[in-house]
Amino acid sequence: MKQFLLLFFTLSFSIVKAQQIDSIYVHLYTDSLKKGTYNYINIDGRLTNGNYLPLDTSQLTFTASSGEFKGNSLWIDKDFKYDKVHFKVVLKTNPSQYKEFDMYIKQKPDNEKLKTVEGILNENKQSTKNKK
Repeated sequence: MKQFLLLFFTLSFSIVKAQQIDSIYVHLYTDSLKKGTYNYINIDGRLTNGNYLPLDTSQLTFTASSGEFKGNSLWIDKDFKYDKVHFKVVLKTNPSQYKEFDMYIKQKPDNEKLKTVEGILNENKQSTKNKK
């Protein structure tokens, strides 16, 4: 059984590896970059079979007008003064496949107070009592 599973995974990997990246897409988790932290830049590759694959620095070259990359994540200094950062992401195996885009810097401070576990539980108790 172990040999069968090993053969299955080996063949599966070979099939996926044989697929070429047809195009790349930017799928961001947020609409702005935050200062003083790493911001993950999510890039997906569409394979020739139509499936999508998340891409990283082994397949892509990341550049940005400001900040410092660590893998797919860009560090934006807390003292950053500009409104946006310009990105270029290039597919290493085919440099004619690339994406350029801008991302704006979040302007408002993160001062939202999140509810505590106790607060949520108390809300649930109150709504249950109100329904009765």
